[in-house]
Amino acid sequence: QVHLVESGGGLVQAGGSLRLSCTASGRAMIYYAMGWFRQAPGKAREFVATINWGGRSTYYADSVKGRFTISRDNAKNVVYLQMNVLKFEDTAVYYCAAKPSSSSIHIDEYNYWGQGTQVTVSS
Repeated sequence: QVHLVESGGGLVQAGGSLRLSCTASGRAMIYYAMGWFRQAPGKAREFVATINWGGRSTYYADSVKGRFTISRDNAKNVVYLQMNVLKFEDTAVYYCAAKPSSSSIHIDEYNYWGQGTQVTVSS
């Protein structure tokens, strides 16, 4: 079992950058593929990015491709989401999640979730 805690959210102007972190404790993160998801007010939680256990394979939602970068440091048990050129529509609570085996864009395949961190982009 793994426990996840996100950090790094905040208020930023459109065009700015933020880096989210997700720290894992319990079982080592290397056993899990990791994902970032987000949920805006009144909307369903949606996929943002995923990375496989070794960090060599990543995949992004079209809405963030070219602006966001997911990475991981297994030695530190941390996964990151670097967010650049932020837009108002990126405003949401961002969640990291973990699943065994291969990475996935499907929310229901993830077993473990953090509590979320708020990202607010002012226009």
